[in-house]
Amino acid sequence: MHPARLFRVEDRGPLLAFLRAHPFVTLAASVGGRPMIAQAPVVVRQMHDELVIDFHLSRANALAPHLVQGFRAVMLATGEDAYVSPDWYESADQVPTWNYLSVEAEGSVAVLDEAELIAQLDTLSEQEEARLAPKPLWTRHKMAPGKFEAMLRGIIGGRLFVDRLEGTFKLSQNKSEADRLGAARGLGKHPLAKMMRQAGA
Repeated sequence: MHPARLFRVEDRGPLLAFLRAHPFVTLAASVGGRPMIAQAPVVVRQMHDELVIDFHLSRANALAPHLVQGFRAVMLATGEDAYVSPDWYESADQVPTWNYLSVEAEGSVAVLDEAELIAQLDTLSEQEEARLAPKPLWTRHKMAPGKFEAMLRGIIGGRLFVDRLEGTFKLSQNKSEADRLGAARGLGKHPLAKMMRQAGA
């Protein structure tokens, strides 16, 4: 996360909304002294008093064999980003920067059993198919008998038990209002521009 507190978000409401809106994450871990990353689609769940993030990987992924013994990991979800030109500021002698939105979740990872993996896949497809409405929902029951079970053998599921959740919403909050609004004008219709205008409200 960005070290500047001005950009840090710790309120769980916006962070969970962001994760659910950007469910394709980068998973990073160091296992056996080797740094590894994977990209995975996720489902965010509240289980009793715990926040968990369920995912699945191809069994060919470098991290997959380590899921059984577990490891600590960080998940990174990223959203919109934009280059900000110094020409857009009212103030002189500025430098280029980048505005962006991201959320990190850190915790221990454990393997899912088969029933939990199937639940993750069903929930994930339902979650993503809902975004395609009014298209009728696809479900695995549309597959030929035995096909889903055969494909299931090629993946493995994991669950991240979240013990740290924080975000960086860098929207020129460290600039004067004139500079921030100037940068927002420069970005035109970019999705971050509206958020930058609202950052000082």
